[in-house]
Amino acid sequence: MRSIILNTIPKLLTTLGLALGLGSSGIAADHAGQANEHRGTPTQLELKAGKKLPTDATLRQAMDAIRASMDAALPGIHEHQFTAQQYRALASKIGAEVVAIIANCKLDPEADAQLHMVISDLLEGIEAMEGKSRTARREAGAVKVGVALEKYDRYFEHSGWQALEH
Repeated sequence: MRSIILNTIPKLLTTLGLALGLGSSGIAADHAGQANEHRGTPTQLELKAGKKLPTDATLRQAMDAIRASMDAALPGIHEHQFTAQQYRALASKIGAEVVAIIANCKLDPEADAQLHMVISDLLEGIEAMEGKSRTARREAGAVKVGVALEKYDRYFEHSGWQALEH
């Protein structure tokens, strides 16, 4: 499973980079290479000596923006009134925040390795919301992003973070 995740992250990041006009040599591809460097990363998120992992301002701002985008979208998603176009727009907003996280990653190696698992969930959610997943519906992509936000809340220190209400 770990190798599947680690092999999928570079592909998803490259796809995201291409979709956002970064090209395969852009930021997403650079971070994809970093994902390959973390071959020894755990297969599940872990607290550091029982404490949440540190974050930086860029990560906190981007995660706040992702949470706000999801919060605004949830009523339409829950009522099954969200259109394909709205899902694509939501995926694009979240994707831009993921690119910001990747471009400005200043976490220590341990926290960064753990963050890759959250980013992987975000990217899977983005792919499904864009309608590019063969196995997941757009709504399932929104759920996957929600799961990523829950993991972030559980494992990363973020003063003032408010969990997504759904």
